[in-house]
Amino acid sequence: MKRIKMAVAGAVCVVLAGLLGGCGASYQARSVDLKSTLVNPDLLEKGTDDQALYRYRNPKVNVASYTKMMVEPVTVAKDGELDADEMENYRKLANNAFVYLNEELKKDYQIVTSPEPNTMRLKFAIIDADTSKPVRNLLSSVMPIGIGVSVLKYGATGKQSGVGEITGETRITDAQTGELLGAAVDRRVGGKAAKGIWDTWYNADEALKFWAKQVRWGLCTERKGPNCEKP
Repeated sequence: MKRIKMAVAGAVCVVLAGLLGGCGASYQARSVDLKSTLVNPDLLEKGTDDQALYRYRNPKVNVASYTKMMVEPVTVAKDGELDADEMENYRKLANNAFVYLNEELKKDYQIVTSPEPNTMRLKFAIIDADTSKPVRNLLSSVMPIGIGVSVLKYGATGKQSGVGEITGETRITDAQTGELLGAAVDRRVGGKAAKGIWDTWYNADEALKFWAKQVRWGLCTERKGPNCEKP
């Protein structure tokens, strides 16, 4: 039965791709609340094209001069208290984000665990995350009336019905001097990917993978590296 549902959900992606802009695991949200626990929000400006929704770049930085990367443990900066289950889920997301960042950045940098010359220090924090709602997600993907509701919600809010979302922020500094090199705040919402329709945290986790690739790509383009891999 589950296979049948997933097959139907996968087939209807052809329809949703035209109506909602695709069936990927996540895509950038239209907006995000401008708040940051890592930098002064006043420094951040609206991003364009493939950039984060808000970002800062130190105009004096020479990214090409850095050859090492120090990735700090990922933290959770969500407002309000979390119960035990929520805390465990956020902990898993934070651990996954740390792994994804290291896996991507080690392709271009020597990963170190203490400040050294020519080293960037990267800090990532999860500001907020929300699960997808599998039943609602499936219904809005395969039932005609559900598709209509999802289309209407997407048109009004930029987010489809029943999908998850996550907001994160990044700060990059010189590991020795502490000089701020760059920062970003971004938000991604879930698509209608059939693969993860039963995993309530799938959309959030896929967004973390995307951000890890985006950080690597952004640094590569800044230093004008060859064969930069766009996520």
